[in-house]
Amino acid sequence: MRASGNMNQWGDGYPSLDVVRADIERGGAFVVEDAGVVVGYFAFLTSPEPTYAKIYDGKWVDDMLPYHVVHRIASVPDAHGIFKSIMDFCLVRERNIRIDTHRDNHIMQHVVMQHGFTYCGIIYLANGDERLAYQKLVGESSASV
Repeated sequence: MRASGNMNQWGDGYPSLDVVRADIERGGAFVVEDAGVVVGYFAFLTSPEPTYAKIYDGKWVDDMLPYHVVHRIASVPDAHGIFKSIMDFCLVRERNIRIDTHRDNHIMQHVVMQHGFTYCGIIYLANGDERLAYQKLVGESSASV
């Protein structure tokens, strides 16, 4: 297992420069810095997220309110606390956040749950790949579905 936790999640040059450019054009591309050095990247995008329209084997904590989604979290190998920094940034801007990860990415599953997200079910990407889906609604219970 690779230390990143992304054993099978990303490959073939993903995310491509075009994907990152699209994040920038939507105003949702962000970096994490440590002492002025970029150590991480993530996308923080407004809803709706098309692949979240249908969820299987569960349900969203709230399916009515607008939300933001966090995608494409990446960091340099020796960086620590990246997810916490991302959540500190995002939760000041949005109280309803959704995120998904690959079933094999146990590190991401752990940090997502550690930060109060609720496991909601399974979503499928446009290419058909399965992802585990989570939601955090600030001020609401974080009990699992």
